[in-house]
Amino acid sequence: MKFGVHIFATDESIAVDRLAREVEAHGFESLWLPEHTHIPTSRESEWYRGQELPRAYLRTLDPFVALTVAAMATTTLRLGSGICLIAQHDPLIVAKQVATLDFVSGGRVLFGAGLGWNVEEMRDHGVDPATRRSLAREKILAMRGLWTHDEFGFEGEHVRFEESWQWPKPCQLGGPPVILGGRGTAKSFRHIAEYADGWLPDLGMMRRERLAEQIDQLGDAVEATGRPRDAVKVSAQGLGRDPQEIIDMVELGVDRCVYLLPSGTTDEVLADLDDIARVITTSGIEQEQS
Repeated sequence: MKFGVHIFATDESIAVDRLAREVEAHGFESLWLPEHTHIPTSRESEWYRGQELPRAYLRTLDPFVALTVAAMATTTLRLGSGICLIAQHDPLIVAKQVATLDFVSGGRVLFGAGLGWNVEEMRDHGVDPATRRSLAREKILAMRGLWTHDEFGFEGEHVRFEESWQWPKPCQLGGPPVILGGRGTAKSFRHIAEYADGWLPDLGMMRRERLAEQIDQLGDAVEATGRPRDAVKVSAQGLGRDPQEIIDMVELGVDRCVYLLPSGTTDEVLADLDDIARVITTSGIEQEQS
């Protein structure tokens, strides 16, 4: 089993370089950073966890800049965007950012992407919430084309650019793994099966007893495209502190468990990191690297 940690890295939390070194030293495979370009103060959209929006959402660091810092502080740690709100970005720019990070890190990027929940944030980026899924699809397909072809253009319903050159190419053949977040619906599974390499469900926003059924549904969707079921990996995010949960994830065929760290001070975060490491050790499941 691979193990990662996810944190809202902010201007008030533990320094990213210190965190990355500690995460790697504890044997974790990956570090994941989320994204919000901004949070409109109107607060029209209810936070998906249904509580008051945490302060960290207002103060997140840019994930690709912060992950570059993490890359320079480590040697083996995988660097995950968890998640990049791709519909809100220019794919030509994000393709360049991700490829550059993969290049300078020696091929350690995991490109987590998703649709987001904050409607007013989307609108500020000119995104229609009703079409954000098809928009995200085209942007990711365009990015994958830029990563894998010397000359590439794209002509879609939402995304268009003429045949172009773009370097550097990612170190990873075919580009970094594309891992889509989301609740897990028939529609999202069709998209994952078509153009992604993984699914990143958040256990805090779904019924865990349905995970086995959803993994089967995802496998069926992948097979329907002609790919083998195991071509798409599952990375479960938001586990608790019960070692049995890890054993359960192994039995379900989950490839990676991602724990949530608090957006806190150095002492707070390192104490929680130690606690997670103890949970993994207690489970008896060995930490695997990519």
